[in-house]
Amino acid sequence: MLAVLAAIFVLAAGAVAQQQGQAPAIGYKSAPDAEQRKTLLLRDFHPQSMLHARVTNVPRAKFFVIDVHNHINDALGIDEHVPPAQVIREMDAANVRTVVILTGQWSDKLQRVLDEMVKPYPGRFMVFTQIDWSKIDNPDFSQQMVAQLDDAVRRGARGLKVLKDLGLGVRDRSGKLIAVDDPRLDPIWEECGRLGVPVAIHVTDPEAFFHPTDGNNERYEELTEHPDWSFYDHDFPSKEAILAARDRVFARHPRTTFVALHLANWPENLDAVSAMLDRLPNVMVEFGARQAELGRQPRRAREFFLRYQDRIMFGTDSEPEAEMYRNYFRWLETDDEYFDYAGYPGQGRWKIYGMKLPDEVLRKVYYANAERLFARFHGATAARKAGR
Repeated sequence: MLAVLAAIFVLAAGAVAQQQGQAPAIGYKSAPDAEQRKTLLLRDFHPQSMLHARVTNVPRAKFFVIDVHNHINDALGIDEHVPPAQVIREMDAANVRTVVILTGQWSDKLQRVLDEMVKPYPGRFMVFTQIDWSKIDNPDFSQQMVAQLDDAVRRGARGLKVLKDLGLGVRDRSGKLIAVDDPRLDPIWEECGRLGVPVAIHVTDPEAFFHPTDGNNERYEELTEHPDWSFYDHDFPSKEAILAARDRVFARHPRTTFVALHLANWPENLDAVSAMLDRLPNVMVEFGARQAELGRQPRRAREFFLRYQDRIMFGTDSEPEAEMYRNYFRWLETDDEYFDYAGYPGQGRWKIYGMKLPDEVLRKVYYANAERLFARFHGATAARKAGR
């Protein structure tokens, strides 16, 4: 009762002070109507940090860059089409030498990407092919896909890309999900090893996508914007089950190099990614669209980058724009604190911190690891020996 009377007194005193042109008295208790005044919508909440932190401008990468995860002007139309000459200008401004277009599909669609992006600009673009899931029920599916892969490599593809629909969306005629470790895929993985082309594989998604879209979900806004990205309570396999199937594939095909995209799709759990890399020497990773996850744990992430410096490649999964690249370079090259990740706040409302990686690590991450990966290509030789 005394507390209520005190609150009434404070409000009354404030009203009198305002009437007399005076500032209200400074109190030390929450306003009685504080909860009722919390009406700002989350979408309208854009707090401006008052932190006086260093801002380092990194206009160009310290060493040239190979972006191994991109979709610019691909066969699926994932991003808006951009004139190739404009893409080159953005790359040159940021010191990006080569961009890898992962979603090239196959046959004539692949050829169009090769003709527009690869042939006119030698060394600036590479393209990967994909699997045609529409043929999954065919009795000779495996053989068809091996032949399709061989054709794609002859045309100029330099890798195979697997989207996250494997394990979450691809179904056979009966409606059954195709497991990541389905044996019908084994000949395809083996052929990639024989040709010396990597398999860039994306299975599962951020851990939050497998949890309820509610007030406890750190990606609430993202999942509200894209409800089809939620894999909670819809008879989907668990994230852990899908990743376990993926790892069984890696283990079954030691002569094939796999690139586990998005930092093996578990940057929230670097201990698990580390354990996977320790077990499976034929796996590399890249960090496309996972800067936000890694940047908020700079000490653990830096430790990870130093330990696995020979197996991490630079990737963005974003349209090639100089300003986006500069944000990534600031994260990798400086020890700046508390700044926006590229695309903030699309993935979550948190800031990131720079890692200030040593030059020898930057060289490997920026280009050397990717160069080593693509130097394994011997597709034309393998095709000739096989008489294909």
